[in-house]
Amino acid sequence: MKKFINTDKAPAPIGPYNQAVLSNGTLYVSGQIALDPSTGELKTDDVVKETHQVMDNIKAILEAGEMKFEDVIKCSIFIKDLDYFGAINRAYGEYFDEKIAPARECVEVSRLPKNVNVEISCIAEK
Repeated sequence: MKKFINTDKAPAPIGPYNQAVLSNGTLYVSGQIALDPSTGELKTDDVVKETHQVMDNIKAILEAGEMKFEDVIKCSIFIKDLDYFGAINRAYGEYFDEKIAPARECVEVSRLPKNVNVEISCIAEK
């Protein structure tokens, strides 16, 4: 059985998808970009602030699915330029205890929705 998770504390989907889907105790969170849910504005002028907005959006979706960052088992990070890796990695790392950090990959891509610098998705499980 699937349950669709959506919250107004994260940006509304910009396509035919939900913010997350809960299936058999596993939460699949769609890729998030740095859209501020309260204003609809993109935060892309500073990659650190951009990453924090992405992670805050993920946090809101996790909470809507009754989960937290410690429940995340896998993240996928897509970045426009690997030169941003260090800054993104430091900001991302503030949300996870290194001892229980999830599995993840980070890949450089040629383009992301709305021309953002970073998009992150995750899978969480209780």
